[in-house]
Amino acid sequence: MGLRLSVLDRSHLKRGRSAAEALRETVRVARAVEAAGYHRFWVGEHHGVPGVAGAAPTVLAAAVAARTTRIRVGTGGVMLPNHRPLVVAEQFAALAALFPGRIDAGVGRSVGFTAPVRRALGAGRAEAERFGEQLTELRNGLAGHGPDEVPVVAAEGLDIPLFVLATGAGADTAAQLGLPLVIAAPRGDDRMADAVARYRERFVRTTPDSGPHVVLSRSVAVADTAAQARELLASEAWAEVRSRRTGVFPPLVPPDEVRPDQMSQRERTLFENSLRTTILGTEQQVRDQLAERFARTGADELLVTTSAFDTELLLDSHRRLVTLADRL
Repeated sequence: MGLRLSVLDRSHLKRGRSAAEALRETVRVARAVEAAGYHRFWVGEHHGVPGVAGAAPTVLAAAVAARTTRIRVGTGGVMLPNHRPLVVAEQFAALAALFPGRIDAGVGRSVGFTAPVRRALGAGRAEAERFGEQLTELRNGLAGHGPDEVPVVAAEGLDIPLFVLATGAGADTAAQLGLPLVIAAPRGDDRMADAVARYRERFVRTTPDSGPHVVLSRSVAVADTAAQARELLASEAWAEVRSRRTGVFPPLVPPDEVRPDQMSQRERTLFENSLRTTILGTEQQVRDQLAERFARTGADELLVTTSAFDTELLLDSHRRLVTLADRL
């Protein structure tokens, strides 16, 4: 494969279907992308979001790892401000002990989506400001050494890669600690390219073999036509619009119910802006967009974050992406 490909699945709900179905479908998608040749499969952490079932990433990662055999499994990510780093280290150590050589620890600094969720989690800005300290504590824990000499017994002798989901200052933290960076890559966003360049310049090697590693994260849709690819992404784009309007990310609806001509001017603007941050089109169009993006950043990997109402069409897009990635 010319370009290393991975998938992040957030276990989005779909109208008329339960959270249990969404979680089981995440496992099914993992098995399908493993068969297609993807390198990693990650799951997310979203608390109190009505349209998302993925609230317990290490639990879901265990279910995915148990039903797959080769693909690396991890989180995109565990939000450190919501947890004690020692507990997170113990959870990943247990995963890595059960599924050796296949577990990734992807972590971020985001806190709850709403004030009630942040209060329920006991996490806010103060906790987020300690992200660098938490990362250091977690990395030590993954090496078997918790704070105050508390051992993380299951971590001893295991290699558990730690990734930082970040932009801006978070990318600087990843560089200072010598950790891989996962960064969103909206089209034409020079700030993203600047953050990647700064990360590479400031990267501190922690071992002779270590070096900067950049994973670009983006929603990607490949179809026979650009219109079909756009339709595949319409459900998620509309859910994002509704979340901006109401503060609640809703379950996905069928794309034929997403009608830009029936949206308000503001809704239509938000909808189009959401689609502009994606990579979509025919195989050749997507190949050209990815080639440009990776030439600008020198990134090492693509993390596909696409959510869609129709799982079969989504899986078809994932398989097409493998084919075109061979030519990059």
